[in-house]
Amino acid sequence: MTAYHRPMELQEALDLLAAGGLTVAAGCTDLYPATTAKALKGDILDITAIPALRGISLDAGVWRIGAATTWTDLRRADLPPSFAGLQAAAREVGSVQIQNAGTVAGNLCTASPAADGAPCLLTLDASVELRSAEGARVLSLQEFLLGARRTALRPGEIVTAILMPEASASGQGDFLKLGARKYLVISIAMAAARVEIEDGLIRSAAIAVGACAPVAVRLAALEQRLAGHPVTEAAAMVTEDIVTPELSPIDDIRGDAAYRLTAATELVRRLLLRCAAKPAEAAA
Repeated sequence: MTAYHRPMELQEALDLLAAGGLTVAAGCTDLYPATTAKALKGDILDITAIPALRGISLDAGVWRIGAATTWTDLRRADLPPSFAGLQAAAREVGSVQIQNAGTVAGNLCTASPAADGAPCLLTLDASVELRSAEGARVLSLQEFLLGARRTALRPGEIVTAILMPEASASGQGDFLKLGARKYLVISIAMAAARVEIEDGLIRSAAIAVGACAPVAVRLAALEQRLAGHPVTEAAAMVTEDIVTPELSPIDDIRGDAAYRLTAATELVRRLLLRCAAKPAEAAA
C-alpha cells in the first residue's frame, strides 16, 4: 500500500526524505501528467502543508520565494516593478486552476526548456536553496538547471526557496511568450527582461530567452552591448546575429529552429521598448 506523508515541519519532511523511496509532490501539475499510470508509484511526500515553504518576503537584503508558493500567490503579491516579468509569466502558466495549484519551484524542478518561470528568474539573478537532512546549499539558477528535464538536485534534497538579491528590485521587468494560441500553450519562444534606464539611457539590462535551448539562457553579450545606449537605438541593435549565437533551438511540431530564432529576437526587441514605456505610463 502506498504511504502518503504530509508533514507540517520542514525537518520532518527532510528526515522522511533521507530514508529514501519517496516522490516529492507539491502542486502536481507536472508530476501527474508525467506518469502514464493511474496513480503515482511508491510513497509520496507532500510538502504543501509546511508553512516555511510558502510565501514571499524580503529579509537581510534577500528576496525569498518559498518553494511551495503558487503562481497565484506570486501573481497577487505586492512586488517591485522589476518582478513584473515574473508576475506576467505567472498569468501565462496554464489555466487559473493550474496557477492555483502549481508552484514556482516545481516549475524549475521539472526543468522543461519551455518553463515559463526560468527566463524571468534568470533576469532577477535568482539562486536556488536546497536542503537535505545533512544540511543546506545554494546554487545559482544556471548551476541548478543542467539540461532538459535535468537538475542538480541530489538524492534526499528538496528545493526550499528561490532567492534573489535585493538589487534585483532595480529596474523594470517584463515577459513575452509566443505560442500557437493565447492560453494553455507551450511556448514556441519566450523572453524576459529587466532594464534600468537613467536619463534616457540603458544603465543595465538583464535579458533571458526560453524554449530556444535545453535551458533558459541569459544573453550576456547583448546585455553588455546595450548598456549606455538610448532605448530606441538599443532596440535597433537587437538583431539575430547578436541574439542567436547563445541559443540552440530545435525543430518540433510547434516551430522550426529558424523561426524560433527570429521570434526570440523580435520578443527581446519588443521587451526593451515595453520596459522603457512602463515608467512613463505609471507616471501619466
